[in-house]
Amino acid sequence: MARPDKAAAVAELTEKFRESNAVMLTEYRGLSVSQLKQLRRSLADNASYAVVKNTLTAIAAKDAGLENLEDQLTGPTAIAFVTGEPVEAAKGLRDFAKANPQLSIKGGVLEGNPLTGEDITKLADLESRDVLLAKAAGAMKAALFQAAYLFTAPTTKAVRTIEALREKQATDA
Repeated sequence: MARPDKAAAVAELTEKFRESNAVMLTEYRGLSVSQLKQLRRSLADNASYAVVKNTLTAIAAKDAGLENLEDQLTGPTAIAFVTGEPVEAAKGLRDFAKANPQLSIKGGVLEGNPLTGEDITKLADLESRDVLLAKAAGAMKAALFQAAYLFTAPTTKAVRTIEALREKQATDA
């Protein structure tokens, strides 16, 4: 029979898995407590970062319907539960890992799809959602201006032709 404190920890982890947009697993071996604090602060806007026991995490992930995390739960594992923008959280982890090579990104899950460490790095290389939306809006606006120009071009050409004919008629008369 499970101890009540472990059952409570599993229930809390299961709830975090369900509330998260994405989950990113890291190995933190070799990092100091102050470095982990710094990482938590850098992720604070988009994710919560927690060191968890692998056995409890495996049970909670299974309860939350995330079957594909068990392979990555080896060694000392910490989890970034992403509730904000996954790209920003991935960038935070990547940048911290560049500055502190002891942190390795194992993988995770994004919207039910498994991710490898390389996938998270690729995700971090994407621009943020706001920038991508702004680029898409700019492209649509440019297309609309081009269409408006093409629609008004025949009318403008006709007006210029008529004006040229009037001027010619006035000089001939």
